[in-house]
Amino acid sequence: MSSGNIALLGAIAGFTIYLGLPLGRLRTPTPRLRAALNAVAIGILIFLVWDVLAHAWEPVDEALGKHEWGTVASGGATLVTGLTIGLAGLVHYDGWTARRREAAAVRPAGPGAAVSAEPAPRTHTQAGSLALMIATGIGLHNFAEGLAIGNSAAQGEISLALLLIIGFGLHNATEGFGIVAPLAAEGERPSWLTLLWLGLIGGGPTFLGTLVGQHLVDDTLSIAFLGLAAGSILYVVIELLAVARKTGLKILTTWCILLGLLLGFATDGVVTAAGA
Repeated sequence: MSSGNIALLGAIAGFTIYLGLPLGRLRTPTPRLRAALNAVAIGILIFLVWDVLAHAWEPVDEALGKHEWGTVASGGATLVTGLTIGLAGLVHYDGWTARRREAAAVRPAGPGAAVSAEPAPRTHTQAGSLALMIATGIGLHNFAEGLAIGNSAAQGEISLALLLIIGFGLHNATEGFGIVAPLAAEGERPSWLTLLWLGLIGGGPTFLGTLVGQHLVDDTLSIAFLGLAAGSILYVVIELLAVARKTGLKILTTWCILLGLLLGFATDGVVTAAGA
């Protein structure tokens, strides 16, 4: 199979993320439905954190077994750096944007103007920011998945590459739901253009990773992107758990988180069967 065809199939695997995105345009969901959507997204994202960290730690773990201390040191440092930037970096970025919004809310309109007590218009809602963060974290994860597809093709394992494309495609369909769940939970209907943009951020990196992976086989690069993905997704999980607690629907939330976890394992099963 030509490199062009492998890249095309990698693009298809990435853009199956659009299958779940239209759920974000649900009209005025009920409070229970909002809580359920939020909780299912939490379950899917918790699974992704585990899945991403497992893949990131695998080459380090193998190096430990072989006593390859240089690989252990470089891989471990890369993972720690990626996690730190992905998690702590987003916390500080969120705090910085919050301070800017507060400053804009009290800034005078001009010389001699009175300070306004009204909040300044916000260009991004909290739910919109969460959706963007989820898409970014999933995009980093999917870049690493694309690397796996491209690496398999580069090594002549075409059947494995095709199975990975199928598995990652199914997996991305559930990730699309995870991206828009905060919007649906808040009753916000994103435009089709917004959904297109979120899909490009979340699914496009699968295609890019496939292109890079056909020409570059590098564990350190993969660990770096997986660490960034794990940190950013973990940050979003923390935020969504805070939203879930405010609903007061503990039983419904618990069952829906479990459902999200099971969906993650079910779609990942195809990838595992492919030997990834």
